[in-house]
Amino acid sequence: MTEASALPGSVLFCCDHNAVRSPMAEGIMKQLYGTSCYIQSVGVKTDLEIDGFAIAVCHEIGVELDRHRSRSFDEMEQWGDDLSSFDLVLALSPASQRRALELTRFYHLDVEYWPILDPTGLGESREARLASYRQTRDQIRQRLLDRFGPPTEES
Repeated sequence: MTEASALPGSVLFCCDHNAVRSPMAEGIMKQLYGTSCYIQSVGVKTDLEIDGFAIAVCHEIGVELDRHRSRSFDEMEQWGDDLSSFDLVLALSPASQRRALELTRFYHLDVEYWPILDPTGLGESREARLASYRQTRDQIRQRLLDRFGPPTEES
């Protein structure tokens, strides 16, 4: 385990569809660190809406994802969000890591790759699927705590 480092001013999480891992990471980080950091999430594609299992397992720990709307890197740029304004990009899938690294040709961005389990399609029963999503949720939460330290007081 590495020593936690200071919270950056802004973090962008990215994964394949912005429907499971990156919204979970965005919501959990907002719960842990409140408004001490600007936090957003994005996907390589936006062909899926927020996943119901992701909503359910995050709700179990008090993180609300019901109002999350999936968006892609391209949509983010079209809507006027300046990707160069993010201090840190945390890629949670290989495809999103490639896309984030492409952006470093144009912007000075620090990109880290966190190989987070994709729980979609795992498990035969509802309980087995929920267990996979909980594993992903807990993996994200632990990575955040390891990287940024204990939750801030204001959250």
